[in-house]
Amino acid sequence: MTRGGADKQDDGPERRCVVTGETGPKSGLIRFVIGPGDVVVPDILERLPGRGIWVTAERSVLEKAVAKNYFTRAARRPVNLPADLAAETEAVLARRLVELVSLSRKAGDAVCGFEKVKEWLAQGRAKVLLQAFDGSERGKSKLWTPEGGRYFNCLSAREIGLAFGREHAIHSALAAGGLTKRVIDEAARLAGLRGRIGGKTTGKDTKDA
Repeated sequence: MTRGGADKQDDGPERRCVVTGETGPKSGLIRFVIGPGDVVVPDILERLPGRGIWVTAERSVLEKAVAKNYFTRAARRPVNLPADLAAETEAVLARRLVELVSLSRKAGDAVCGFEKVKEWLAQGRAKVLLQAFDGSERGKSKLWTPEGGRYFNCLSAREIGLAFGREHAIHSALAAGGLTKRVIDEAARLAGLRGRIGGKTTGKDTKDA
């Protein structure tokens, strides 16, 4: 697994981090551009015009990019750097991930609630297990990472609940296909910024899931 939570076998386009100098799949980096007023802004959807400045999706790397002003070097001109760029980027990523999970739910590719998630896992239907980082560890340990799938705990119970139209939710799962690949990519990035678990494991795990 690369820094930022992306898998090494990802065949997607690669980009170079302006801080570490390492090259890797785009799924493990975050794109920034210089917006109006020469302000550095995160381009989560990777659609904004301008030359992309790529930073590894890891909080310490992004904070170093801000502290050492790597953005000015990459842009080759003075830029305006928000002091809270890391927090802003984290918030944008979280909103995007919630939106993707919500769309997956509406398409019938995601469920929440302990019993429904457990059923999907038992049936082999789940590809991703997504649990709230502020949920009970005892309760979360009763579920397991899908065989050959992914596990993330980078969202709060409130954020997962928002994706399912609830006040809060601890357990959720996504099936293969649909938007799940995009959910995995964004969850890996957010996990890197929040320092939360975002990994790929196999088999049943009733201790650390």
